Amino acid sequence: MAVQVNFFACEHAGIWPDFLTLSKGISGGYLPLSICLTTDTIYRAFYQDQTKHGFLHSHSYTGNPLACAAALACLEIFETDNVLEKNIERSKDLANAFAWAKIDPRIEHWRQQGMILAFDVRTGYLKNPNTFPREMFSASLQEGVLIRPIGNTIYVMPPYVLSTNETIELGQAVQRALEQVLA
Repeated sequence: MAVQVNFFACEHAGIWPDFLTLSKGISGGYLPLSICLTTDTIYRAFYQDQTKHGFLHSHSYTGNPLACAAALACLEIFETDNVLEKNIERSKDLANAFAWAKIDPRIEHWRQQGMILAFDVRTGYLKNPNTFPREMFSASLQEGVLIRPIGNTIYVMPPYVLSTNETIELGQAVQRALEQVLA
């Protein structure tokens, strides 16, 4: 039985926006490239022979042949290496590595979608809400991991190449950093 996998977060949410923009990751992070996807209806509204009616967008991220080749190679790897299918298992590893956060009374709103995990630190436990993100970022770097704290929310978006053991280490490092910052 084939596993249903989704490429975009909006697919997980069961919606499709009128516009969807992609960048960075589309070339595997190697070269600058971005794309804007839209519905056929919107595309046709701007598809004109006269330039003045077109929806023109052009900058350094547009149409670079080398970046486009990198994007095609990246998409090929996604397909041939079954990256999305493997990420289903990796996302389970991620949930297990952060199981401690689900039961920590200082944490609320634990959530995960695929390889993106987030949770909020209850504001009553923060010494200084204004400096918490910077302190958590620094403590995590000292532990050897890169996370994205925004306000009292900690986002974890690991690379798709982490082993189960490395994912466990990631969870432990974030826990140690949080203990340090909240001490």
